[in-house]
Amino acid sequence: MRALEQSVFIERNKYLQALIDRMHNGMVKVVTGIRRSGKSFLLFKIFRRYLRELGVGDDHVIAIALDQRQNRRYRDPDAILQYIEALITDGSPYYIMIDEVQMLAEFEEVINSLLHLENADVYVTGSNSKFLSKDVITEFRGRGDEVHVYPLSFREYMQVYEGDVYHCWSDYVVYGGLPLAALMRSEARKVQYLSSLFAETYLKDIIERNHIVKTQELEDLINVLASSIGSLTNANKIAATYKTKLHSSLSANTIRQYIDYLEDAYIVSAAQRYDVKGRKYIGALVKYYFEDVGLRNARLGFRQIEETHLMENVVYNELRGRGYSVDVGIVELRRRNAEGASVRCQREIDFVANLGSRRYYIQSAFSIPDMDKWEQEKASLCGVKDAFKKIVLVKDVRAVSRDESGIMTMSIYDFLLNEDSLEL
Repeated sequence: MRALEQSVFIERNKYLQALIDRMHNGMVKVVTGIRRSGKSFLLFKIFRRYLRELGVGDDHVIAIALDQRQNRRYRDPDAILQYIEALITDGSPYYIMIDEVQMLAEFEEVINSLLHLENADVYVTGSNSKFLSKDVITEFRGRGDEVHVYPLSFREYMQVYEGDVYHCWSDYVVYGGLPLAALMRSEARKVQYLSSLFAETYLKDIIERNHIVKTQELEDLINVLASSIGSLTNANKIAATYKTKLHSSLSANTIRQYIDYLEDAYIVSAAQRYDVKGRKYIGALVKYYFEDVGLRNARLGFRQIEETHLMENVVYNELRGRGYSVDVGIVELRRRNAEGASVRCQREIDFVANLGSRRYYIQSAFSIPDMDKWEQEKASLCGVKDAFKKIVLVKDVRAVSRDESGIMTMSIYDFLLNEDSLEL
């Protein structure tokens, strides 16, 4: 079964609510996220529709897309200020929306000027090769309020998928959640779109913005990260791989810089190692995950579709999309060796998710075919003696259950489709 055509309106209720919660807070609302994740659609379509439903007249919504040629003149700071101020004719609230704000010269001064208008509520988005949207939030010196838009979650993806949840999952872990890809009917179109998008948009953005000369080394790095999602690594380990397998002398410092560029562009993000018992971050090894698994698969030519690792990436993205900070948990345990002596060993918890006073320990197990696998998955969780919830996620369709240790087992479908699933 295939996704519906592009005429379908994908609701992004979570992000709409985030904008609603920030209305009239005296700050500029900065909508960030990977390119093509739906930032402009959220602001210009979904949020504007909400304002109309509130009774806000179109004459009190000032929307300017600076990437459109007919608005080119408004890239001049004085011209856009004059235009906006001329449209504010009374004391009622006005909603100012500026898309691709980085195309506006001296935009920091312009936005700060708008913030001084008592009846103006300001919203901006921005991303391109010279000024990606992550940078925008740093330019307002404490007066920016960020709303980060992720690609479609599995729950959102189901809105536009014609078929059951199992076929939807198979589609989602291959092609990811970028809205346009989700709305394409044929697999061939999805493949072409994602492959072209990565090469012609994301990669070019990073190269042009950061003036990268060694472009092949950057592409090799992306391939290494894409091939090793969910594996512990760092710049030094990758540099060793370059030397032995690629016969390249690219330094660890350059690799670290390239990874920073990828993180700045929201292509990848890192999960740090966290000592659960010692309550501290440890070591330099991290795990990298892709913001969208479809882009990851496209980068590798859709040749390495390891569902176990992709499920782990999807779980990581879902947790971050729900607002959690996510680390890799490390638990130190004692066990008996072959000689009967007590030795220390480290066990890993896939994810430690924190949000305020809440914490969850989560294993992404994919499948548990026998008791040995079950004991292996829960060993690290049993090593954590605090009262926070411990969960094992599996692809199997099964009812939510708890064992005698209090460890919960949950289907990936229950986890993804219910935004309150961690509270079950």
